[in-house]
Amino acid sequence: MIDPKILRENPELVKQNAARRGCTVDIDALVALDQEYLSLVREVEDLRAERNRLSKECKNDPAARETVKELKVTLAEKESRLSDTKAQVEEKLTWLPNFLSPEVPDGASDSDNAVVRLVGDQPSFSFPPLDHQALGEKLGIIDTARGAKVAQSGFYFWTGAGAQLTQAMFYWGQQQLVKRGFTLFMSPCLAKSHTLFGTGYLPFFADQTYQISGEDLALIGTSEQTLVGYHADETLDAASLPRCYTAYTPCFRTEAGSYGKESRGIFRVHQFHKLEQIIFCLPDDSPRCHEVCQANEEYLLQQLGLPYRVVNVCVGDMGAPGYKKYDIEAWYPGFGGYREVTSNTNLTEFQSRRLNIRYKDSTGGRGFVHTISATGLTDRVVCAILENYQQADGSVRVPEVLQPFTGFEVITPP
Repeated sequence: MIDPKILRENPELVKQNAARRGCTVDIDALVALDQEYLSLVREVEDLRAERNRLSKECKNDPAARETVKELKVTLAEKESRLSDTKAQVEEKLTWLPNFLSPEVPDGASDSDNAVVRLVGDQPSFSFPPLDHQALGEKLGIIDTARGAKVAQSGFYFWTGAGAQLTQAMFYWGQQQLVKRGFTLFMSPCLAKSHTLFGTGYLPFFADQTYQISGEDLALIGTSEQTLVGYHADETLDAASLPRCYTAYTPCFRTEAGSYGKESRGIFRVHQFHKLEQIIFCLPDDSPRCHEVCQANEEYLLQQLGLPYRVVNVCVGDMGAPGYKKYDIEAWYPGFGGYREVTSNTNLTEFQSRRLNIRYKDSTGGRGFVHTISATGLTDRVVCAILENYQQADGSVRVPEVLQPFTGFEVITPP
């Protein structure tokens, strides 16, 4: 949520940002509604003050008693209007996207993202490389057919050595982030609607959420939702910032609206696993913390020996809560292109305003913290490992850093 003060003092800035981001909220109408709200606030405050003044005279002045009665009726009407108007303003404010960094490029879709750098050499093969789905079936480590049988299309099993490789990668990744100063969490996999609203997933991504029938709960789409919500309605000591948290959880998304996108294999599914990075920091420190998370993501991929590129995400591919975002796209030789595996977003105070997460320093200074949300690892990285480490005999080598955790160096066909 943006600072309402900006809307009141510089509505043109809000209007320009909304137009660039394709936001359909009528800013002029919102400004007028907000002014009506402020006017009602002043009227209600004046009426309350007058009521309180006259109430002291009621014992000795019958006219004052009559006036107080009339004021109570008028005040009740004004308070009702105030409450309704406030709700209307807040509802429209929830749809306003975050402001954008000047470094965010123009563009309408992910094809317009700006390449920042390419890292690592693409492997060469003496044979036509297979994609991860074909490799998974050949090795007997990915089972989408039985995933659909027990759940529906878009669910799958990692089996045998595939499950071992995946768990090894996530365990290794957690240890790497802990070594880099992150506190490890085991998080709930359900969250209230207020938590989803606070992190910006509601109302913007409501169609991506699996709701629990009859409950104010939904399956999380990322542990960002619960880790950021962890400090809702709290004031953090500025001296304790930045606070760096990480959690590995299953994640659930409906993938509504993804029809027509390339979805072979387990790249775009309803349940996946993710290691997340979350940082709470002072406002001036968020650009640095954003780059810290980026360095962590790239370190993990480099240690795994995967070629990748970093892109600066354009406005058309940026979610409403984001201020600035990087994606990392790993090279998939079986697919024949780069595909997103992790993302890293500076959300500034968008989430902390909605969740009321503040800081206080030793001089009494206060404000809203900034939050960074960044992927560490996902199942997509395992898919990239399969494609980049495949051998002519149909086997797949295990990255050296994971071998101590898998207990084997190669996955061979049965």
